[in-house]
Amino acid sequence: MAGRTSVGLDIGTSGVRAAELSFGRNGATLERFGQVALPPGAVRDGEVMDVETVAAAIKQLWASAKFSSKKVVLGVANQRVIVRQVDLPWLPESELRQSLAFQVQDFIPIPVEQAVLDFHTVEELTADDGSRVMRVLLVAAAREMVNTALDAARRAGLSVSQVDLTPFAVLRSLASIDYTGANGGWRTDAEALIDIGGKVTNIVVHQNGVPRFVRVLLMGGDNVTEAVAERMGVPLEQAEGVKQQTALGSTPGIPSSEHPAARVVESSGHAFVEEIRGSLDYYLAQPLSVPLRRVVVSGGGARLGGLVQRLALATRLPVEPAAPLSKLKVGKTGLSEEQLSFVEPLVTVPVGLAMGVAS
Repeated sequence: MAGRTSVGLDIGTSGVRAAELSFGRNGATLERFGQVALPPGAVRDGEVMDVETVAAAIKQLWASAKFSSKKVVLGVANQRVIVRQVDLPWLPESELRQSLAFQVQDFIPIPVEQAVLDFHTVEELTADDGSRVMRVLLVAAAREMVNTALDAARRAGLSVSQVDLTPFAVLRSLASIDYTGANGGWRTDAEALIDIGGKVTNIVVHQNGVPRFVRVLLMGGDNVTEAVAERMGVPLEQAEGVKQQTALGSTPGIPSSEHPAARVVESSGHAFVEEIRGSLDYYLAQPLSVPLRRVVVSGGGARLGGLVQRLALATRLPVEPAAPLSKLKVGKTGLSEEQLSFVEPLVTVPVGLAMGVAS
């Protein structure tokens, strides 16, 4: 492997996943990817509940995937992460980072001493009085929640070099940044990136790589599975298999077949589509929003049959499956072409986390 390497670790509701990238003069190369399933309840709504079980799964992941490093970038996204757009007095970025805790208490609903703070610069502005202002996406994560995830990684023998917000990882992994072509300028529209996990869905709207809106939904593919299990009276494992063989109908409210499971998938899947549409509508209703040109979806939950078509119908926008591997060279991962194609929707977050060291 040439150049330096980085490993991104994603602790999801249904499993732990990691990707190792190497960085050279010709870009990034995927060197390793692996995942290990978690039992129900070990991670709930994106938050680690059973440290020992998660640590054991991470150990198993490192043993099976043979990553070259135990130094990782860890992602977090759940109901205890707050993302707000705020305007702050201009400072050099290093000084703003040092003084952040003294400036943002009024913007977050938890004491700053109980939060891990970060920010992503959106743009610089000039206020009415002529002063310089920095518009940032402020991130505040409950310190206790972050420490629990860190504890699981450390008990697995890993060293966490950086904690990152999962939607920012999605942005790095999937963002399409190009020119309008006609006049050679930057695009004036935006792109919505949606990564659908088991119980957590990350939505990030960006304009030329700059995040404009972030939302974390506590919904995902497992909600559809659980609805099938509950209404049909079958175990979750069987319900998951039924879901994989059932698609959303092409018309809202009309199941794709006469099978009882199709009605359940239709109702629960429709509710999920409406949550995503509502989030994008909320963004578009903001005073400084710009039009969306397309939606890109990734994650295991994006495999639900008919979801892409229904999102396109609900949003009236082009919706495309993500292709995060298209931006990478692929090294000797040990995975076949078929295996790489199968796991591609799942690599978005760990790959984006690993990319964080190069940004």
